[in-house]
Amino acid sequence: MDYPSKVLAKAVEEISGLPGIGKKSALRLALHLLKQPESQGLLLGESLKKLVTEIKYCKNCHNFSDFEICEICNNPKRTDHILCVVEDVRDVMAIENTSKFNGKYLVLGGKISPMEGVGPNQLNIGSIERKLETGNLQEIIFALSATMEGDTTAYYIYKKFKSFNVKFSSIARGISVGDELEY
Repeated sequence: MDYPSKVLAKAVEEISGLPGIGKKSALRLALHLLKQPESQGLLLGESLKKLVTEIKYCKNCHNFSDFEICEICNNPKRTDHILCVVEDVRDVMAIENTSKFNGKYLVLGGKISPMEGVGPNQLNIGSIERKLETGNLQEIIFALSATMEGDTTAYYIYKKFKSFNVKFSSIARGISVGDELEY
């Protein structure tokens, strides 16, 4: 498609690089932004800039945070005895929206998937061992996708750390096989 401006073409190209957004949707979004007051577009641009430059990963759990240690890990009302292992930050948000879990999390950053070239070394599994070595941990809850990769990841972690005096459990399987925890 020919665009009347190279700036517009570049904006459409960048927006369409986002997941689930094709060229037509990207053009529609870019044209919408052009119709808005300049201040709104600048606010969006500034918030996106801060998103990529200021968001940190929590040193303890690998969740997104504005600080070195996230609010969940810093919360004294949270128990250090229960660790919920999840694949992704979206899983933390989904569980937190229930307001029922009072333990802490560990975000793996994915799941073991040989087909996609993801092995245990690419995940944050080493952080589990550091938490186990403190001696505070009593239970590890796996809240991973009900997929072969999710089950493989949980089994790998179980086998690696079964010698520690800790209980291993998994969330209920009310989630259909192949579905993501977020949904």
